[in-house]
Amino acid sequence: MISGATLLAGVVGNPIAHSMSPILHNAWLAAAGIDGAYVPFRVAEDRFTGFVESLRGGSVRGLNVTIPFKEQALALADRPGERATMAGAANVLVFEADGGILADNTDGLGLLAALAGQAPGFDPGSGPVAILGAGGGARGAAAAFTAAGCPEVRIVNRTQARAQAITDVLGGEAFGLDRAAAAFEGVIAVVNATSAGLAGEGELDAPLEATPTTCVVMDMVYKPLLTPFLARAQALERRTVDGLAMLIGQAIPSFEAFYGRPPPADVDVRALALKFLEGR
Repeated sequence: MISGATLLAGVVGNPIAHSMSPILHNAWLAAAGIDGAYVPFRVAEDRFTGFVESLRGGSVRGLNVTIPFKEQALALADRPGERATMAGAANVLVFEADGGILADNTDGLGLLAALAGQAPGFDPGSGPVAILGAGGGARGAAAAFTAAGCPEVRIVNRTQARAQAITDVLGGEAFGLDRAAAAFEGVIAVVNATSAGLAGEGELDAPLEATPTTCVVMDMVYKPLLTPFLARAQALERRTVDGLAMLIGQAIPSFEAFYGRPPPADVDVRALALKFLEGR
């Protein structure tokens, strides 16, 4: 039921039809008995600033932000949180009644939760990691690994200058995609933080055979759940972590930011999401 007092939040991106966030949040809302709703917003890339500015004052309580708007989201915030500032990107915006916009980045929390859940024993402080991409997701991942004690974060991107922009702030080393094999030497994890592998976005060409056999391979993409990137990793007998685990991990603190309480722990949102994926 939608009432006149319904507390509205949502997710904004382009594309957005693939997003599973509404399934997670609305299941939690129903189980918690909260008069709330969570909806997707597809916004043209040149209209994002205007869209966010129109929400000042709290008509919408908050937004999750996904590709390609995470860096823009941080720039629009009046009160950026420490995680978002460190990442140089925001995936959570909260609209205050006084017109202010708070920004946070829960991607890193989701990433570390996913690794802990699907790769038992993984220790982010035990060696270098490589991150593919240089957008907001990559920044969030790099910040999370750095905060968790990772001794070296390697950013691999088609345009090395964009990778360098991250390492200039957070440390580590930047690599062009042509040097990915060198970046993968001795790593404990490789994380795909690009949209490659998302339905319709093509496949990511990365030399996973250059990783150690003990390396954990993770993909932030969750549709399809088993991306070509993860399928190649499994063929090489590497442990893998899927993007749905990260999505759920980052959604938990997002829900609390929007609705003022943690989501109910007894709702199996992964099962709901998998059922949705199977039906598409």
